[in-house]
Amino acid sequence: MTKDKIEYVCENCGQESAKWIGKCPACGQWNTFKEVRVAAEQVRHSATTAAAQAGHALRKQKALRLREISDHDDPRIDMHDEELNRVLGGGLVPGSIILLGGEPGIGKSTLSLQTMLHLSEKRILYISGEESAHQLKMRANRIPHEPTDNLLIVCENSLENIYEHVKEEKPELLVVDSIQTIATDELDSSPGSIAQVRECASSLLRFAKTSGVPVILIGHITKEGTLAGPKILEHIVDTVIQFEGDQHYMYRILRSIKNRFGSTSELGIYEMQQTGLRQVSNPSELLLSQEHEGLSGVSISSAIEGVRPFLVETQALVSSAAYGTPQRQATGFDQRRLNMLLAVLEKRVGFKLMQKDVFLNIAGGLRVTDLAMDLSVIVAVLSSNVDTPIESGWCMCGEVGLSGEVRPVNRIEQRVAEAEKLGFQHIIVPRYNLQGLSAKKFHIELHPVRKVEEALRALFG
Repeated sequence: MTKDKIEYVCENCGQESAKWIGKCPACGQWNTFKEVRVAAEQVRHSATTAAAQAGHALRKQKALRLREISDHDDPRIDMHDEELNRVLGGGLVPGSIILLGGEPGIGKSTLSLQTMLHLSEKRILYISGEESAHQLKMRANRIPHEPTDNLLIVCENSLENIYEHVKEEKPELLVVDSIQTIATDELDSSPGSIAQVRECASSLLRFAKTSGVPVILIGHITKEGTLAGPKILEHIVDTVIQFEGDQHYMYRILRSIKNRFGSTSELGIYEMQQTGLRQVSNPSELLLSQEHEGLSGVSISSAIEGVRPFLVETQALVSSAAYGTPQRQATGFDQRRLNMLLAVLEKRVGFKLMQKDVFLNIAGGLRVTDLAMDLSVIVAVLSSNVDTPIESGWCMCGEVGLSGEVRPVNRIEQRVAEAEKLGFQHIIVPRYNLQGLSAKKFHIELHPVRKVEEALRALFG
């Protein structure tokens, strides 16, 4: 009797090995190899099937010269959701495969079902591997939508049965919720394992590319914040979008991590309501609190994510360290950059923060990567340290260098226009950005600065 074959697969990158290795030679991660048991008959069957498919593909494909390949763009599918269209790069590309990830209960299934209900002109097959048809019906009843007969619901976990339904219904869009619950009969492992997730995703990729039917996969997030399953899952798909947010807050952020058909710097913002997810067209309404006058440690920055400018409220708290080692914690901001800015504030400006705890928070649950937030972070920390509030009507933008200089930022006109639109009277900008900027067309007063000390002097006198 032939023994089963045992392989070791890296959870991070999908590298295979005949024996266990402590450090993956492909991605360099430690303790990521997991044991995968594969039946010998299945190994032979999979190898034979793969060889047959490869030979068939070899006979079918023909080498083409670059000038012979058509360069026309396929018309994108309008998802009837401005936020989702923006994150996808203008809509859904036919034949693409999308991976939507997020923590449990964050609203992935609600977003996908709500979008499919509004996409009435396409024939959609919704595969649910986690919920029953009755649960989906109850969720659909809470979402306002026009009656439609184009959405087909199937509760199935077998990949082979899914293809049978696809062959029978001939959908124009396929949604799989979730990829971790789907399994193929060719493998003897349980659903959600490394081998099953990789094989099912690869099979669905071949289906999407050969049929031209776009596929949306829904995936889970591990406790480390990464997509569950092997890292190769992210390499297989065309686009990876992540649904973020705190379950205790009503706002959700849709962020593109990988996109072969658009930019990865776009954001989509939603508000979770009883009737589903509401699109937030003006992000500043959720990122600015209603009243912060008279409160120290609060500053407003004009940030840009993707093509959208919005004002972000930065909150800081500085207090005496209760223990020997001071704490440095940041929520929604890079903690290493916070440590750098604190060093600049101590070395270049002269404020001693060595024995102080510093806590930083970006209001609204947003995670901001714009370097123009630097000046706002320094001002908020200093405001809390001296317990002096910043006057209302002031906002700022600027990158801070290691020598304490305020470096220029991109798209300054959009930042100034957004601040003016929301009623701010003063904005601090880098001096270099004034070159080529016409201050006469703005009613907001511009305060150009070259160093951090000049910005602090303008705010605190």
